Amino acid sequence: MLYFGRGVESFVFDESWEIIRKVFPVDLEELARESGSFRRARIVGDAETLLRLLLMHGSGLSLEQTVLRAKEQGIGTISAVALFKRLRRSEAFLQKLALSVLKQVQQRCEQAQWPGGYRYRIIDATTVNEPGATGSSWRIHYSLRLPDLYCDHFELTSPEQGESFKRWQAAANEVLLADRAYSHREAVGALIDNGVKVVVRLNSRVFPLLKSESRPFEVLGQLRRLRVGQLKEWNLHFGLGERIWPIRLCAIRKSHLAAEQAKRKARRNAQRHQVQIQSETLEFSQYIVVLTNLDAQLWSAGKILELYRCRWQVELAFKRLKSLLKLGHLPKKDPASARAWMQLKLLLALITEKLCYDARFFSPWGYRLEHQSVGGLVGNDRIGAHDASLPTASAHADRAGATPAPQFRSHPSSTSPPN
Repeated sequence: MLYFGRGVESFVFDESWEIIRKVFPVDLEELARESGSFRRARIVGDAETLLRLLLMHGSGLSLEQTVLRAKEQGIGTISAVALFKRLRRSEAFLQKLALSVLKQVQQRCEQAQWPGGYRYRIIDATTVNEPGATGSSWRIHYSLRLPDLYCDHFELTSPEQGESFKRWQAAANEVLLADRAYSHREAVGALIDNGVKVVVRLNSRVFPLLKSESRPFEVLGQLRRLRVGQLKEWNLHFGLGERIWPIRLCAIRKSHLAAEQAKRKARRNAQRHQVQIQSETLEFSQYIVVLTNLDAQLWSAGKILELYRCRWQVELAFKRLKSLLKLGHLPKKDPASARAWMQLKLLLALITEKLCYDARFFSPWGYRLEHQSVGGLVGNDRIGAHDASLPTASAHADRAGATPAPQFRSHPSSTSPPN
């Protein structure tokens, strides 16, 4: 098993590597040569050795430490400079491997079921910085599937590529959860036209609402009437050009403590970006206001807010990437090595998810037997899958960090959504 704190050992010792090797495609040599990362076997014997060296480096060893450990363990002999050059050429190779592991995770996710027969996805993005950079250098767009909390898609872009629903493909049986950065009329309208359901935080500055097809709806004026713990919903519209779409607005007022925390956060953000904070922004921070097109007869305002509360799980995933996998700060300075480094970290994250999934049913010998089945359970690809016949998804949410199906209540004030 790959442990965050001792991940290097998993790639150094032959016994552990044999288990991890099964995660990757059989044709490693062909993939490496097609992507241009492995041209000659003069220094590094084969693509598998190159991959082990890269994973050792990505797990926390410096280039110098990596080549020393590799020599001591008999894996291969290469200089730190040569390994760095191989890393710079390995972006495409690492990306292909990450997509291969991602496909395996996606196949497991297809089995998941949650309320209403929909598939639920949390959409978000985070940024990483290069050494000495004054601002963001790269952006990772990330999608997590609920309730399993597995990544089902990721994309690496420049920071100029903003957060938007436009870059995501979604099916008519999916529900997308996102924060206010995704609150844009054109993108939300396109999703509704395609039958996709959304639960997205309102950004009132760019998403004006209509009481009817022509009368504006004063959101803040209505929110001021709410008491702490009180839920409210409105059936409204929004428009763009000549198009009009129906939308539902669900809101709850935060507790005094949560509201003050949100105001402090808003002031810090304004100070960091050196902008003057608007009084309206501070007042809006006292509420959670969410837009959705889910059926009101099946999804009350309380259920919608409980569902939106699950969005916080993607923030925890980013914290894991940045702290445990050291993704938050790039040790590389040129674009080629920086991109390869981030692809390497994303590959490590996907390997970890895949191995954690396989470990959900404990094997006393320490690894999973492939293609073995006893009564349709052990070794079956459906291990841990959420069957539609089960009463809830929570029965399989005992994995550390997993989110059980939300226990919907009419007044979720005691567990209000995050700021």
